[in-house]
Amino acid sequence: MPSPEPMDPALERSFRGHKDGVSSVSFSPTMKQLVSGGLDGTVMVWNFKMQMRAFRFVGHKAAVTSVDFAPSGSLIASGSRDQTIRLWAANVKGESVSIRAHTAPVNSVAFSGDGQQLVTTSDDKSVKAWSIPTQRFKHSFSGHTNWVRDAAFSPDGRMLLSSADDKTVRLWDARSRACSHTFFDHSDNVGCCAFSPEGNCVASGSADRSIKLWDLRTLQLLQHYDAHGDETGRLFYTIHGHEASANGCAFSPAGDFFATAASDRHVMFVATVERMAGQLDGLARAVSSLEHRLTVSEDKALSMERILSRALDNQRLLIEKLAAS
Repeated sequence: MPSPEPMDPALERSFRGHKDGVSSVSFSPTMKQLVSGGLDGTVMVWNFKMQMRAFRFVGHKAAVTSVDFAPSGSLIASGSRDQTIRLWAANVKGESVSIRAHTAPVNSVAFSGDGQQLVTTSDDKSVKAWSIPTQRFKHSFSGHTNWVRDAAFSPDGRMLLSSADDKTVRLWDARSRACSHTFFDHSDNVGCCAFSPEGNCVASGSADRSIKLWDLRTLQLLQHYDAHGDETGRLFYTIHGHEASANGCAFSPAGDFFATAASDRHVMFVATVERMAGQLDGLARAVSSLEHRLTVSEDKALSMERILSRALDNQRLLIEKLAAS
């Protein structure tokens, strides 16, 4: 029996409260709350229950560029152009601790899977890791030669991925701080990066209007894809279709779908190849949720303006080749 086709997405709710554009959003682990960061310098926590009011957290002295819910759901991290990060209690009081994190605007914040660490990036060209229990700086990852836009921990916390305006994506060993591989395939600034839920695939989005996915395993590549000489990372495939810079990217929790957001006001929603060995697993399953960077808007509301639930030409060719193998 064939799997049902994914349902067309529908707008559930729209939240209004920021006095300027919304830069970042993140769901709580229980999906009962949503946190948003605004160019007005505030952090807003929205409750999905109608009878519960939103919380407005004030403290940053400049635009909030990134927010993230901790896996526990009790803590929120925010980064700002005021060069600080803040750790907020996710309750009505909204107490916060301010940390002078960088010497330039902070571009992204992201918790590790166990919630014990936080990674931040900045225009000061650095990637920094922080201890959440002690609220202290741990170490830096040095190597990027331009503004660092995004970073993320692998699901097991052993690796770290970062993307920057030097047109590269770097893979780091989280313990030794050594750069294990650098991806040079983009031709312009790289604004976002993400690990797949299983940690065997990474993705990046760039101002060159493409999204690239790499396989981190040593399995043999499909013949029609170019590969790096280094066994650590190989180009998986490239998605083209956005008419402007790709600013956000995320995998579905199962890893079978992938979404991207761009300055062309489109969110692209496409199926991924889950196994390099040639199997398509769950292409017809719907995404249960998307990561926080996908629902951002410049109209001061939180909504998805448009979702393209179609595969691009290069992916159709890939699916046909796999089906024939």
